[in-house]
Amino acid sequence: MKLDQFLKWHNYVSSGGEAKTLIKAGNVKVNGEVEKRRGRKLVKGDKVMFLKNELIFE
Repeated sequence: MKLDQFLKWHNYVSSGGEAKTLIKAGNVKVNGEVEKRRGRKLVKGDKVMFLKNELIFE
């Protein structure tokens, strides 16, 4: 699953455009590092940090 889809799936954003804006602004971390690619493919065990919430991709 792509990072932007993951945020939409968890209802943290309402649209792909909103996800893109937040990711490009550096508001999302994957495994502790800022991720600015909305198409980043997540793999099992990746930790996504967004708005002080940590989610684990399974």
